Amino acid sequence: MPFAPDKNGQSHNVINIDAQHKLDERQRKKLQHEFKIYMEQYFKEKLGKGVDYTKIIIWEDMVIVRGERFLTEPEQYIVKTAAGKEVVRAARMQVARQHSIDNVPYFEERLQARVIHQTYDIEPENDFWIHVMVYDRGLTK
Repeated sequence: MPFAPDKNGQSHNVINIDAQHKLDERQRKKLQHEFKIYMEQYFKEKLGKGVDYTKIIIWEDMVIVRGERFLTEPEQYIVKTAAGKEVVRAARMQVARQHSIDNVPYFEERLQARVIHQTYDIEPENDFWIHVMVYDRGLTK
């Protein structure tokens, strides 16, 4: 199996995926784990704080990325008021937009599929965020 360097230059096993290939259960779980590690590294690098809980689900023609407990202590304090909740939500939605810009090409390249629809949302009062990407082909068997 080939190896590919991550952001830190470390090599990892890579699942080769061509545009016709659909992931079996083992490949799907391995890729979900790869994406989870990648996202944790991304947020730690960009924000200086990782997400406490990250889950990646590859299902049919979608990838769902969800995270919990990502707010900083000051944000957790600010979000306790209605006005503060909106300020934190607006700021974190900008982070979500940038995450999409930065990472959709990575997911597309790894899956050899194109994102045709996506949405993301932040619930600062629940310290929760989600990003759903729909691809132009089925990803799983």
